[in-house]
Amino acid sequence: MSEMITADLVDLDLSAESKEAAARALAERMVALGRVTDLEGFLADVAAREAQMPTGLDGGIGIPHCRSEHVTEPTLAFGRSAAGIDFGAADGPADLIFLIAAPAGADDAHLTILSSLARQLMNTEFTDALRAVSDPGTAAALIRGDEPPAAEAKGAEEVPEEAPEGEGAGAESAPKDTATASAAASADAAAGSTTPAETVAEDTAPQAQPFRIVAVTSCPTGIAHTYMAAESLENAGREAGVELVVETQGSAGFTRLDPAVIAAADAVIFAHDVPVREKDRFAGKPTVDVGVKAGINRPADLITEVRAKAERGERTAPSGAAAGGTPVERAGDSTEGYGTKLRKWLMSGVSYMVPFVAAGGLLIALGFAIGGWTVNKAPSVMDHFVWTQADSWGALLFQIGGMAFNFLVPVLAGYIAYGMADRPGLVPGFVGGAISLSINAGFLGGLAAGLIAGGVVMAIQRVNIPAALRGIMPVVVIPLISSAIVGFLMFVVIGKPIAAAQKGMTDWLNGLTGTNAVLLGALLGLMMCFDLGGPVNKVAYTFATAGIAVASPSDSAMKIMAAVMAAGMVPPLAMALATTVRGKLFTPTERENGKAAWVLGASFISEGAIPFAAADPLRVIPSAMVGGAVTGSLSMMFGATLRAPHGGIFVVPLIGNAFLYLLAIAAGVCVSTALVILLKGTRKQPGDAASGTSATPAEDKRDAKQPIAA
Repeated sequence: MSEMITADLVDLDLSAESKEAAARALAERMVALGRVTDLEGFLADVAAREAQMPTGLDGGIGIPHCRSEHVTEPTLAFGRSAAGIDFGAADGPADLIFLIAAPAGADDAHLTILSSLARQLMNTEFTDALRAVSDPGTAAALIRGDEPPAAEAKGAEEVPEEAPEGEGAGAESAPKDTATASAAASADAAAGSTTPAETVAEDTAPQAQPFRIVAVTSCPTGIAHTYMAAESLENAGREAGVELVVETQGSAGFTRLDPAVIAAADAVIFAHDVPVREKDRFAGKPTVDVGVKAGINRPADLITEVRAKAERGERTAPSGAAAGGTPVERAGDSTEGYGTKLRKWLMSGVSYMVPFVAAGGLLIALGFAIGGWTVNKAPSVMDHFVWTQADSWGALLFQIGGMAFNFLVPVLAGYIAYGMADRPGLVPGFVGGAISLSINAGFLGGLAAGLIAGGVVMAIQRVNIPAALRGIMPVVVIPLISSAIVGFLMFVVIGKPIAAAQKGMTDWLNGLTGTNAVLLGALLGLMMCFDLGGPVNKVAYTFATAGIAVASPSDSAMKIMAAVMAAGMVPPLAMALATTVRGKLFTPTERENGKAAWVLGASFISEGAIPFAAADPLRVIPSAMVGGAVTGSLSMMFGATLRAPHGGIFVVPLIGNAFLYLLAIAAGVCVSTALVILLKGTRKQPGDAASGTSATPAEDKRDAKQPIAA
């Protein structure tokens, strides 16, 4: 391991009693050697990584690690605790603690070296030797690989005597890298111990193929657990006599498995704590999907489980029908029509934009609540901030929220382009979105910029490029050419017309009063309740949030936002009330879902009504739509306003005309409840509610896991 660890970085008598103290003691050694420049900053990064997932492993190992800007070079410190320190492992405290510090910009070679430690930890001879060593220099040499563990050396001497007894004599050999281990597994499984006669027989008699598994491992940092899980699965695969090949999606990047290997596989294991990249490659096969620590701690169980699924014929949905994954992961499937692709590309941008809307909107709303309605005229808090004045705190929240809002259109455009062209689309998308802001083309300009950026990048990617230039294409050529084209089109060609259209739409909304405003509220209410978090719901929600995504939104924009949120709360609250008032009309599962729907509806999560709509769409959806329309129109009629884009009843103090706003919601809930009870009560077969017209518990669980959206 080069000089990543030296004797000065080894503490064989670590006296710390907590994982925080252990990390500090080892990090202080790194600071003393100049490997870490800021102790507290580095420890904060370690703690942040630990908060994502405990780093304790079965077998008495703790492996806290992180990438940090306070690290000057890849460094490893080792400590041995006699009492043991709790790092969150299921089998108890750890006595072997490895602190891995990687620079924020660590290169692939260093990360590969770090991953080799993770693989060594799967070798019990290695860990036994570390528990027995008495000299820090020897411990460092063992970890670097300068000298083999004594137990391992002894085992090597005995191999010639044991080898004739069977082909498994080398099963516990030192860990190999992914490619070597995978090749060895494939070779062993394919060759075994066949004799020449058996080899000849293979030409005339078919031989049974070994069971073949492909696996993907990944963890949030991609330094340790990713490779430990890979090694553990590969070892278990050899012991089980199966062909098992692993794709490690770590910080050093990943080499995609050969499509032919994936196609020939009988099953798939995902051991990951971050989304599997290009997951659709593995669709249509029996799959076990678990966290990365399961891949480390119980690989044999995972192999047994996935083989059982294969025997039962359980398979994931084929590519194109899979429901999982983010909008970006599912965008652009070759089996889908252009309309479907376009919708997913747009929803990709919206899904990434909504958190900025929520954070910025709530901060601005809190700023107004604390500092008053003149907070938008306050000077910069950089120039004037008084700790004891509420106005200063209100101005601070308002200005932070305003900064968040400045990203809305660039993020929208950037991730629409990302959904179309993957990572190369980000730069021209963000550039186009920023230009849209500068020329006052707003939300519509962001949509156009994102689509143009994605289309330009896709066109460039189709050009045949000489091999010598391919390396600089994603870093230099594509960002340069695509940004120039998008910038030209936005500034010179389409920017002004879009800005004029944006202004016209804004003026029209500002001019809505009386009957027109009430009709608009009813329409938005119908849209919010039509598909409960689906595309139509998203269109209405995005329309509303785009109106308030400015530092000083118009009164009509805040009324629209209020109407949209109020209507979106109606379906789950109505179903919750209906299951309470007439529980006999619903299955036991639906009555349980009704209890959760109270909280979901109050929080403005329309998806809380999905289990009911899936079970009985012809009765539930029309009822919800009527109630939503009533609430939307009443909210507009009452002149309720809302500056926050989310929050449900928890932002009622920030709502204008709050009492009438709640009255509008109550009216819509009562209307929907009455309609759904009436429709369910008059169906021809009253026993249907108990006999099977409702969704199964499995369907309810699946629906309840739909992404949270307005």
